[in-house]
Amino acid sequence: MIKVPTIAFNSTINGPVRLSDFHGKNIVVYFYPKDNTPGCILEAIDFRDCMSAFSDLNTIVFGVSRDTTQSQMNFKQRLALPFELISDRDEKFCQHFG
Repeated sequence: MIKVPTIAFNSTINGPVRLSDFHGKNIVVYFYPKDNTPGCILEAIDFRDCMSAFSDLNTIVFGVSRDTTQSQMNFKQRLALPFELISDRDEKFCQHFG
């Protein structure tokens, strides 16, 4: 288990998000290279299609990429993703998780 960073990140939640704001929930963070690329689309769809199982386990999902928040909002809408995406333009989030 990795301790989550307490700094705020831009996300598709309509403002900054801190993973520590979700205390008491399990959190899955997955990293993907680029919005709207074939592999990243398949990965996002897999997470989307498993959301009921994650919800049953009191688990929320966040996808993280270096894309802009606007690009992520378009990606999220296009695929009807029921989870939020975090924009890590300066790679601080990625570096925290290695």
